[in-house]
Amino acid sequence: MAPWTAQFGDDGAVCEFDLPRVPASAGGLIGDGAGRLLVLKPTYKRGWTIPGGQMESGGESPWEACRREILEETGLVVTSGRLACVDFLRPRAGKPGGLRFLFDCGSIGPDQGHPIRLPEDEIAEYRWAAPGAADRLLSGPVGRRVAQALATDRPVYLEDGRPVAGMTN
Repeated sequence: MAPWTAQFGDDGAVCEFDLPRVPASAGGLIGDGAGRLLVLKPTYKRGWTIPGGQMESGGESPWEACRREILEETGLVVTSGRLACVDFLRPRAGKPGGLRFLFDCGSIGPDQGHPIRLPEDEIAEYRWAAPGAADRLLSGPVGRRVAQALATDRPVYLEDGRPVAGMTN
């Protein structure tokens, strides 16, 4: 047996152990300046969602993933925003769970001349929806996450789109 040698991480020496692998994704809330949210109808799953998707391996940050996904799915360039929510989803049969980061990316108004361009193979259509309508269009945890984020101007921590007992948001 070879002697144990220390490995060094960001915080100094670490022992060998299995690190958890937690999938992560990031999405963005984009408004139209009149109180409505941009929602998308993907081609690859049922229902509606917000712009966003999986973080890429290799060190992409949640904010980088949010901006990249918004650009890929809408053609919009996001340059500023704020963290609105972190949501933990437990793994379930056929679903890996993971962390979902939600950013408030502000509004684009009709006078800003930002046309939305959809990738036809990924997004079938978009619409601007009032928060109540968006809540009905968006599925389960996504809808709950968006509703919780819109209810405050502070970042919230959720689990499965719901507030957690004992957590102060």
